Amino acid sequence: MRAADVIAEGLRGAAPGEIPGRLCTVAVELLPVTGASVSLRSDGMPVQLSASSDQAAHLSEIQATLGEGPCTYAAQTGAPVLASDLTNGRDAHRWPILAQQAAAAGVQAVYSLPLGSDAVCVGTLDLYRRTPGGLTAEELRTAQLVASVMTAALMALPRGEENGHGGEEPWLSGLATDHDEVYQAIGMIMVQLGVASEEALARLRAHAFSHDRTALEVARDVVSHRERFDRDS
Repeated sequence: MRAADVIAEGLRGAAPGEIPGRLCTVAVELLPVTGASVSLRSDGMPVQLSASSDQAAHLSEIQATLGEGPCTYAAQTGAPVLASDLTNGRDAHRWPILAQQAAAAGVQAVYSLPLGSDAVCVGTLDLYRRTPGGLTAEELRTAQLVASVMTAALMALPRGEENGHGGEEPWLSGLATDHDEVYQAIGMIMVQLGVASEEALARLRAHAFSHDRTALEVARDVVSHRERFDRDS
């Protein structure tokens, strides 16, 4: 009951566009984590919708840049992925690059919960912890409750409003800005290199990783013509 009450209080008076961010904040309040983010699944990179802090947003972008990690695996399998120790053992060996970059960002455990139904996963709720450690059965139920409320909010969005034809501003608007920059950059890289979209995305990710940046940061430079991909690069 406490979790349900905290969620209800956290969402009190929230406009639809504020719900993802409010729920990320609620998750940090209810669980032994230092940050939370929510991302939508897409054909290419996950699209970050909201985060509780700059650190959580950065870690979400790291997973999107690498194209691997608990977020990606949870979206693929439709099941929770609890990487309780990125400093040692199975989780560290499974995602060594993510483990290294997460540690540098001050995080040593990541929990990802799928959003959606048994039939379809629309995204993930990602939780970040400063120290290694798992979630108790009760904490996992609380995290799943937050994820189910997030899913309900996403699913309740009217289709016409989602497409921008509703009477009010769609609460997913604003999301499209970063999403469009990445895919515009992919299109430009396709032209510059004469490659397919999958290869262009791979080159974008590889370039970002090799320069210790996120894919979104590089995409913004490509779109603004500060960065160009050459066939010989």
